[in-house]
Amino acid sequence: MQISTQFVDVPGVGRPMRTFVAAPTGNGPFPGIVFYSDIFQLTACTLRWVSRLASYGFVVAAPEIYYRIEEPGTVLAFDDAGKARGQADVESLTTRQFDADIAALLDWLEEQPLVVPALLGAAGHCTGGHLAVRAALDPRVLATVAWYPTGLADGVLGADDSHTLARMAEIRGALALIFGSRDPHTSAEARELLRNSLTRTDVDVTWAEFDAEHAFARDVGPRYDAEVTDRAFGITTGIYRAAFDSSALA
Repeated sequence: MQISTQFVDVPGVGRPMRTFVAAPTGNGPFPGIVFYSDIFQLTACTLRWVSRLASYGFVVAAPEIYYRIEEPGTVLAFDDAGKARGQADVESLTTRQFDADIAALLDWLEEQPLVVPALLGAAGHCTGGHLAVRAALDPRVLATVAWYPTGLADGVLGADDSHTLARMAEIRGALALIFGSRDPHTSAEARELLRNSLTRTDVDVTWAEFDAEHAFARDVGPRYDAEVTDRAFGITTGIYRAAFDSSALA
């Protein structure tokens, strides 16, 4: 589908939450998806990924995850300084603050005329993948896809222990976790712990692991793997369509 894009100010805590919104230009309404970026915020390659997802027939809203700290429009560079700044930003925010921002974005998204309020999903990359799983704890979210999420096994998210792993049994929607087997940020041991923990729950989990590095979908730099990205996109859109179609028919 062809899409349109814009930046909007979503009501946040204390200040607006600047959010990139990509939406199909055809007749709606469409399912809505909240998307959470890696620590570098809304880089050009992230906006391309969000736009691609929207072209499959979804309204995708991607906020600046550090809007409480950074000035609107702040994008961090893919270098050591950008990484250090992004890490410092994420470590200054609590899980409760992240959860409040997730709820605010879901509230906003379900009120949009172009969105079917009963068909909401979540997605994210890296730290944003962890945030997407936090969004999955909201019963409004029917399907969540996290690409190479970090910190799920050990609770590392922001300023405190997120305890996300202990709460994943609460997830009621479909969940897909996508990893690269050569990801140093989520070791094989951490992935095994996460996978084994999920098998002891009733969560509808899809697990995908590719011969790829962390951030394999970032279409700049040597980690990029176009084929794996395409395969992961197939999983992603399949999870959403199955969940949304089932809900619409219920």
